[in-house]
Amino acid sequence: MCGINGIVSKDKNKEKLIRDMNDKIIHRGPDAEGIYVDKDVALGQRRLSIIDLAGGNQPIYNKDKSILIIYNGEVYNYKELKKELSEYEFQTESDTEVILHGYEKWGHDLPKKLRGMFAYAIYDKNKNEIFISRDHFGIKPLYYYQNDDVILFGSEIKSFLVHPKFVKELNKKLLGPYLTFSFTPTDETFFKNVYRLPGGHSMTIDVKNKKINIERYYKVEFGTTNESFDTMVDEISRVMDESVKHHLISDVEVGSFLSSGVDSSYLVSLAKPDKTYTIGFDLAKYSEIDYAKDLTDKLNIKNISEKISKEEYMKAIPDVYYHMDEPTADGCAIAVYFLSRLASKDVKVVLSGEGADEFFGGYNSYDDNFYTKLPLFIRKAMASICNILPKNKITRYIIRRGKSLEESYVSINRTYYDDELSDVLNSNDYINNKDIVKDVYNEYSEYDKLNKMLAIDIRYWLSNNILNIVDKMTMAHSIESRVPFTDIDVFKVSSLLPRKYKVSDGVTKVALRNAAKRVIPNDAYKKKKLGFPVPIREWIREDDFYKEIKNTFNTDISKELFNNEYLLKILDEHKDRKKDNYRKIWAVYSFLKWYDEYFVKR
Repeated sequence: MCGINGIVSKDKNKEKLIRDMNDKIIHRGPDAEGIYVDKDVALGQRRLSIIDLAGGNQPIYNKDKSILIIYNGEVYNYKELKKELSEYEFQTESDTEVILHGYEKWGHDLPKKLRGMFAYAIYDKNKNEIFISRDHFGIKPLYYYQNDDVILFGSEIKSFLVHPKFVKELNKKLLGPYLTFSFTPTDETFFKNVYRLPGGHSMTIDVKNKKINIERYYKVEFGTTNESFDTMVDEISRVMDESVKHHLISDVEVGSFLSSGVDSSYLVSLAKPDKTYTIGFDLAKYSEIDYAKDLTDKLNIKNISEKISKEEYMKAIPDVYYHMDEPTADGCAIAVYFLSRLASKDVKVVLSGEGADEFFGGYNSYDDNFYTKLPLFIRKAMASICNILPKNKITRYIIRRGKSLEESYVSINRTYYDDELSDVLNSNDYINNKDIVKDVYNEYSEYDKLNKMLAIDIRYWLSNNILNIVDKMTMAHSIESRVPFTDIDVFKVSSLLPRKYKVSDGVTKVALRNAAKRVIPNDAYKKKKLGFPVPIREWIREDDFYKEIKNTFNTDISKELFNNEYLLKILDEHKDRKKDNYRKIWAVYSFLKWYDEYFVKR
């Protein structure tokens, strides 16, 4: 795991600038630094040494030094690919060199051959172009920025801030989508003119003309199968066992995050790492430590745990949002921050369970209940009645279920509804949520309801939020996260599962749970999803956290962007237990703390 940076410009001081950019992401690679500079290009890399500790430093060059690579990630099938590249003379044992020679052989088809997580930049001096690819599902981040004089790209936005030609400006159009999705769903970011390269895409930079061309090399597609349930469970068992073995390839020790749920329990039961890591909180219902300890005791492996106090959580907030680059209203980001800090005391690599829910149908909202099985015309009639009633959890549910999926579903974790955005925001100049998801719905129009929802959540929730959190929080502590569920071969199996093998009669991840049951020695395979439970709901009601949030809501930038009267009202309603507003409160508060880090303090 590493971090990369790039500058395309004719500036004379590029070597100093690329080193300054590298310094901003030293946490991603404290073991070594690599630099390349010529009159048009500067490339930088910070290395966290995992494979070929002695010989894998970057940039790595081809034989005549006309092509070079900087790279962030792990390619798990590099040994197999190396056999296909026998005509090349290898100087290292690293996966990086395999990617480089793979480019020489396969050109822009290279990413289609790779199994793993990656964001690389290959500078082909013969063609005067830089070829950049991001892995299929967006596990590894890659951002870029362009103005008239310069193109910047890199693993984290914060490195752009040191470049004198970078103009830092808030992209206010994203406030509406952020409050709805609870993260930034678009390829645009909260920094104006900074974009993320989507997962499954490649970008070519014409070095001489400073032109960028982006192409998709991978599309999520769903199939069908006539195989029996037991046969598909066998297939899941096979592919997960294989994926975990690939994800354990390392020259350093690999540990694992562990909660009480089926996903991490399945990974730990397959991998049996020497060490697992769990965090909890003082409130019993928010702690998974006892469940994790039960599993590791049965597997005879070690579980290292830590309880986080409210005060520790509050203190970490600024550092978390600095490392995230962009705001997220997902409270688990801070939990993963502490989990990563704990693991970093012992290991450089950890396994984590992201991707299982989006591939195998893990969220309760994916399942139909009695009400959603009613004909749409009946649900529409009920919704029209609820539209004139006071809005609460029940009436909003009926209203939402009285619309087509395309009209109602934008994210698994919606925070603000469209009609509420005018209550909280002082401006209505923001990107429409339906405009964000409409292309996905158009592209997947022939699929059934569940697969449409999965396509939406893989594209936005998984890539732009969940995977981003795990990457940024582990890298903040200089450790590498690996996600064996978010694997191209695992997805090929999950994509064939019919609805009833994913969700059925209130049970999620049906087939996956049955595969996990074969190896998990306790009842974690049947536990309902908790995610990373954090007691934010309760903490907000306590005086110190309440006052901190209230003071943040009363800042000048908060009053400029948000309806101050509304914010204070929902905060007091929550404190007085009149309404459960914690997610709405946390979304705004998280944005403001992120803004403070990037537009006030730094």
